[in-house]
Amino acid sequence: MSGRDMISIAKTGSGKTLAFMLPGILHTLQQAKRNYGDGPSVLVLLPTRELAQQVQEVAVPYCRDNNLALTCVFGGSARNPQISALRQGVDVLIGTPGRLLDFLDSGYTNLYRCSYVVLDEADRMLDMGFEPQMRRILGQVRPDRQTMMFSATWPKEVRALARDFQKDAIFLNVGSMELSANHNITQKVLVLEEQDKPRRLLELLDYILSQEECKTIVFCETKRKCDELTRGMRRDGWPCLCIHGDKAQTERDWVLKEFKQGKTPILLATDVAARGLDVDDIKFVVNYDYPNNSEDYVHRIGRTGRRDKMGTAYTFFTFNNGSKAGDLIKVLTEAQQEVPAELQSMSHSSYGRSNGNGRRYGGGGGGGASRGYGGYGGSSGGGGYGSGGYGGGSGGYGGGYGGNRY
Repeated sequence: MSGRDMISIAKTGSGKTLAFMLPGILHTLQQAKRNYGDGPSVLVLLPTRELAQQVQEVAVPYCRDNNLALTCVFGGSARNPQISALRQGVDVLIGTPGRLLDFLDSGYTNLYRCSYVVLDEADRMLDMGFEPQMRRILGQVRPDRQTMMFSATWPKEVRALARDFQKDAIFLNVGSMELSANHNITQKVLVLEEQDKPRRLLELLDYILSQEECKTIVFCETKRKCDELTRGMRRDGWPCLCIHGDKAQTERDWVLKEFKQGKTPILLATDVAARGLDVDDIKFVVNYDYPNNSEDYVHRIGRTGRRDKMGTAYTFFTFNNGSKAGDLIKVLTEAQQEVPAELQSMSHSSYGRSNGNGRRYGGGGGGGASRGYGGYGGSSGGGGYGSGGYGGGSGGYGGGYGGNRY
């Protein structure tokens, strides 16, 4: 409000959208009247089209009530409607770096009037490789701008961006500076063999679908794996869909609508969707593949436990992930979550850094099998899943993964 640059470290779902949109709208109202074809006075950059659309949805009523022209630009959708809106002139422009830079290079809009810039999810934009585009865009904005930067983490790459494009910024930290997960989330880590993951996923989802609230997002390492798992599960009758960067925009929109409305309670996704989805009632997150680093792990599981609700995150952790065991343990410990003994052992040994030819973690079958690690209970078929359990009672998982189908 005072016109100062600001850096805010705030977790996803902390309600920051209005914190930057309302001052931006007030800032716009204080500027000279927009002429036909003028570029924006307010620019909001975000990493994904889903997130851009969500911010647009929040901002539209306020812009409409104040007769301000708002346009949202992002890739994967028709260019012509976006170009037409830009040519008429715009007060508030929301968009992703790639599509915006395309329009700037093509001359469809400009940033001569822009004096208020928001970089939302700055760390994720950098993670996704948008740094060159971000720097080129900011280089076209007038130097006396006000720059607001929001980030869930504070790595050196974000610090460098702030140093280069902000002046005497106010630092606002919402929560701890240490990497930490939302404490509303129960985290369960399942140490297992790679080949056991498909079976474990179905058993876990069978339990989840028996719950009253069962909306679940399953994160996969690659687009191909995401597609393959989804095809196989749908062929067997599982209510699931998938979303990733190669999907057409129309399909992405339809899948997200089905998931939000609860018509399809299981969504498989890649990391591109880790921050692009803003669905408040996700109850479970499953890390089918462990991410590249603990920051991405925290972002992924942050899809649940939002708006002060409780959630649960299950993570499949294999030998090949062993070098990341120590960082994961730090996140679990900070959140006062149980650390499986096998994960602890892996962090202190060379097994986790091998190709998986060392000691076998895991074992244990379903139902009446002996427990082992991550076994499913005793002879009655009850007990828990892994260390800490996810099921109970003599019914096991509702008759195994052929039983409960939502």
